[in-house]
Amino acid sequence: MRRVSNFNVGPGIEAVVRLQLVRRKRDMHVVSIRASFVTGGAARFVGRIQRRSILGILVALGIGLTCAAGEKAPNSYRGWAVYGGGPDNIHYSSLTQINRRNAGQLQLAWSFDSHDAYPDSEMECNPIVAGDTLYATTPRLRVVALDAENGRLRWEFDPNKGEKVIGKQRNRGLTWWRSGADQRLFVVAGHFLYALDPGTGKVIKQFGSDGRVDLRAGLGRPPETLSVSATSPGIIYKDLLILGSIVAEDLPSAPGDIRAFDVRTGVTRWTFHTIPHPGEFGYDTWPKDAWKYSGGANNWAGMSLDAARGLVFAPTGSAAFDFYGANRLGNDLFANTELALNAATGKVVWYFQGVKHDLWDRDFPAPPSLVTITHDGKRIDAVAQITKSGHIFVFGRTTGKPLFPIEYRKVQPSDVDGEKAAADEPLPLKPLPFARQAFTEDLVTDRTPEAHDAVLKRLRQVRSNGQFTPPSLQGTVIFPGFDGGGEWGGGSFDPDTGYFYVNANEMPWVLRLVDRGSANGPKTARAAYLTNCASCHRADREGSPPEFPSLIDVGKRLKPSEITGIIRKGAGRMPAFARLNNDTVTALVDYLTTGTDRSVKAAALPGESYLKYRSDGYNKFLDPDGYPAVKPPWGTLNAINLSTGDLVWSIPFGEFPELAAKGVRNTGSENYGGSVVTAGGVLFIAATNHDNKFHVFDKATGKLLWQTQLPAAGNATPAVYEVHGREFVVIAAGGGKSGSRPGGTYCAFALPSHESSSPTHTPSR
Repeated sequence: MRRVSNFNVGPGIEAVVRLQLVRRKRDMHVVSIRASFVTGGAARFVGRIQRRSILGILVALGIGLTCAAGEKAPNSYRGWAVYGGGPDNIHYSSLTQINRRNAGQLQLAWSFDSHDAYPDSEMECNPIVAGDTLYATTPRLRVVALDAENGRLRWEFDPNKGEKVIGKQRNRGLTWWRSGADQRLFVVAGHFLYALDPGTGKVIKQFGSDGRVDLRAGLGRPPETLSVSATSPGIIYKDLLILGSIVAEDLPSAPGDIRAFDVRTGVTRWTFHTIPHPGEFGYDTWPKDAWKYSGGANNWAGMSLDAARGLVFAPTGSAAFDFYGANRLGNDLFANTELALNAATGKVVWYFQGVKHDLWDRDFPAPPSLVTITHDGKRIDAVAQITKSGHIFVFGRTTGKPLFPIEYRKVQPSDVDGEKAAADEPLPLKPLPFARQAFTEDLVTDRTPEAHDAVLKRLRQVRSNGQFTPPSLQGTVIFPGFDGGGEWGGGSFDPDTGYFYVNANEMPWVLRLVDRGSANGPKTARAAYLTNCASCHRADREGSPPEFPSLIDVGKRLKPSEITGIIRKGAGRMPAFARLNNDTVTALVDYLTTGTDRSVKAAALPGESYLKYRSDGYNKFLDPDGYPAVKPPWGTLNAINLSTGDLVWSIPFGEFPELAAKGVRNTGSENYGGSVVTAGGVLFIAATNHDNKFHVFDKATGKLLWQTQLPAAGNATPAVYEVHGREFVVIAAGGGKSGSRPGGTYCAFALPSHESSSPTHTPSR
């Protein structure tokens, strides 16, 4: 194993140190070290030393080391200071104390209950660990600093200042930056980006305006009319925090600009327009004024960074509105695009558009994994990007050249008036998909004869022709679903074997377009509801709980003032409807609480923002008993050899306890959150949404080594770290998705202390 690290040694001096691992002796690594120094002349030193002596020798030679979050040092992958484990986002740990031989001895080391769970809450945070402090967020978006060894609270920061939190508050992690003694901890809550002191949790007043930056500002539109936040943390490059956003998925929507903020001041240093402005590349793939009114094409899933090359990789999502694009005809570059940007300037280095003129909400759902694989006999630095359709695109990291063939498949034309689907769409021929691709009659559930007959009848009433079948007024099956195959948890990559691990959902949904209402704007409260709310909460207000809650009897759960606050400020995936005038909001609240449908004084909608059709809600295709309409597996865990594109193993992942009690096991289930693979030969993952379990698998075979029950579903990605020589794995047990009960507990597991004192090194394979 060879790693190269560059060290800053002062003006006029350059040093490159190459470290070669020879063998491992407990905690001492024997290495050869070759260093070349240029100080106006040239000198060379070659030696063989113990690892613990490297720092002393470098200091004696006058080499000062600088290391910031986002830049890998030698002996890497032993901590978890960056979301996803590191800037390359491969979810890998080189720790071996917990391994395939002893994983069955794992026990709860500590737990921290935030006491923040509430009926509609979630907790998806992948904690980060700096030194001996673990940083995380709670369901109410409090930031907590915990002792990473015992889980004791050190400090907390509440961006809500004690005010009641209503609706989902989704957050997947934080960003830590350090330069010498100067440190920052960044978190987004609502439409504000905060900078905190990692030692105290106090807001750093010099950042932005009184410690925070309003993410709605600087987008070229009135900030008070926009809904902008970020659920995935940004990534650090030198003194820049590069950040995407989450915006409304229906119009009007904010543009999905990617921005780099100065970590010290909060000043915007560069902006990349994902909806190109006049004169910018890609402008001609949209209608000429789309940059003024269209929205989305945002990086909500997070980013990955190659610090040595100065490249940031940002996958984007669909343009608004997701399912009907009559006012954005064209390929809509840079929506649904893998972007490789110059991290210092924001300029495009290369790009690949995965879906043209997206009509299916086929966002790239997770940050790409920056991997090194053997391809055609050569070691290649690559980018591996999962998709919701269950595919993996693999590109050369510097060129964007696909490493496996990509086929452009013809797309059936749309028969919805005003719409024009793209002529073809790309899918990779390898690696083979890790989820089934079409819901056909032979896949109809056979759980019971009654379920089979009901589903088959419904299937014959809608369109189900596989990938890229356009939305319709009749109804179109989306499979493997809006929330799968690959999800926001992403994949994990083992650099020792080249294996890539990804969990998947296989749930069919039915997308149907319906008339939105008057082009001149809503004239009644119900019309305002249908125009603004029914795409998520349905015309009958039943919603698609828990992601899109029912609004029936909402007046019994919330006060009118609280409903008004949600409409104005948004909550979870719901955007803020700040553009609605007071009369419309008051009428909506009356309609939701009393059923009164009165006239409203609403201005006409802008012509560019009006769309004739909306969806009739997010509707899972279920059998009469509420189980998926397709035959199992309904969730899988997969290992793929990225060097060859071949499937290594695949297992059903998760189950329904009530079915398991009847002997119906290994069905798989919906699962949210990612995995972590380690040099100890194990794969850690929770994710399964109905059985609330945390699992350890043998990474080579998929054999279950250990599992335990969590207080709520672990819909998050674990973090692996060590403190004082003891290895821990921690998971957020937040639940709250697809009917699972919510929670607010972090659970950390480790070997018994006497086992931890004598680490066992296990061969990776």
